[in-house]
Amino acid sequence: MIANRRRVATVAVLAVVLTVAIAVLPGHRGWFDVGVYHGAVGHWARGGDLYQWTTGNGYGFTYPPFAAVSMLPMAALAVAFLLHLLVDPVARRHEWSRWYALALSCCLLAGLNPVRDTVSFGQVNLVLVALVYLELWLVERGSRLAGVGTGLAAAVKLTPAVFIAYLLVTGRWRAAATAIGTAVAATTVTAAFAPDATRTFFTEALWDTDRVGRLAYVSNQSVLGVVARLDPTHPDRRLWVALVAVVLVVWATRVRRAVRNGDERAGFAVTGVVACLVSPVTWVHHLVWLVPGLVVIAASTLPWPPADPTARRRARAGVAGYVVLCSGLVWVFANGSAGPLGFLGANAYVWVSVGMLALLPVGHASPVTANSMMPQRHLDAGVASGSSEDMPPRLR
Repeated sequence: MIANRRRVATVAVLAVVLTVAIAVLPGHRGWFDVGVYHGAVGHWARGGDLYQWTTGNGYGFTYPPFAAVSMLPMAALAVAFLLHLLVDPVARRHEWSRWYALALSCCLLAGLNPVRDTVSFGQVNLVLVALVYLELWLVERGSRLAGVGTGLAAAVKLTPAVFIAYLLVTGRWRAAATAIGTAVAATTVTAAFAPDATRTFFTEALWDTDRVGRLAYVSNQSVLGVVARLDPTHPDRRLWVALVAVVLVVWATRVRRAVRNGDERAGFAVTGVVACLVSPVTWVHHLVWLVPGLVVIAASTLPWPPADPTARRRARAGVAGYVVLCSGLVWVFANGSAGPLGFLGANAYVWVSVGMLALLPVGHASPVTANSMMPQRHLDAGVASGSSEDMPPRLR
């Protein structure tokens, strides 16, 4: 009873501190994107062109038309689903209090700059991550519906389409076909109701990067953002393509290794990281795709403190990455990033993404995949006895 009271008090204090910090500290975006969506969709509903409406400073609706008819305020539900899927297996395996683990995780999640920006902008990113991680849930269970979540997410926003590439690279042909079919079906149905908007998006708006902001702006934490900040006037597209090719080769190698070792969660996490790196525009709020990678890194270092030197190094790197992502460091350089220090600071979140691409553990089965439903002491007892009778059939 006393332990539970302490846990409740800890969560309450953390929640209050975070709420006050988010409300008081600079950085709230005034629901800017909600205003864009509301203005553009309202203009469209009154018979105007969805992609011709812009704010006073030139920002307009940039998603496919399907997004305009499907956006709902589901961020809270998405967070609950994600944390349950990502954190609950870890809590069960280590026999932690599950509500306490999920509550602490929610507080840690709220501290991240990308999550704060997603909420204060009124963005849809967390819902898309939840849709893609519905895919993970289906793939782990061998469901015939695998592919639906990714297909719907790709119909709302093109970045999640990289998970279709993941399904192809790892040989999930049926799931990949389902994802492609779902995305095409959603887009086709929407096109039947909004043919002009669909045509405008795929022939004009999709290719116009200027309508979403300057590529060199510090909020663009993608590889192209780094290249653009080297030369804002004439970004070297050849350099960008070369760097993206390297990133994709590393990604393909690592996700295949993850799947060979039965670590679907690491494969999905690496794919979320690479989506942020290769996208031409990755605003800070898009970096919620890094959250599953942070969970995978944390799970790979348990029990705490890690005894293995590699796990200790990974733990230090994971904590450092989390702190950087909470800090809002890149905004210090919003008005200029000259010199080596400015270049390092203005691209801080990109370096975190690159580090996660390289350091996410994919060489052995994750403790939160096949073994996630069994407490650690049962696994330890089975290993010590050399017997598999107490283990579920899929682990024998």
